[in-house]
Amino acid sequence: MQSAEGWRSILENWPESIPKKGIVVTSFQETVPFKNFLLSNGIVLFERDSPDSLGTRKVMLSYEGICAIKLTDAMELARYQVMGFQSAM
Repeated sequence: MQSAEGWRSILENWPESIPKKGIVVTSFQETVPFKNFLLSNGIVLFERDSPDSLGTRKVMLSYEGICAIKLTDAMELARYQVMGFQSAM
């Protein structure tokens, strides 16, 4: 599976039980904290908690531009199994 397809699948199927909150790392090595997001065919619209140094509160990013998503909630690892993750065997 291509990286962009993997990110798209995770974001499209984000469960209600997991807060839509974290930090996205872009292909430009920029970190963008977010508190919510909306999806379109090729772009994700991330919403920030507070504006960045330029005053922006929203960031549009292609699925290809996502390198990592860091999750800031302190939930047990097992709670993420609903997103398709599983224990190594």
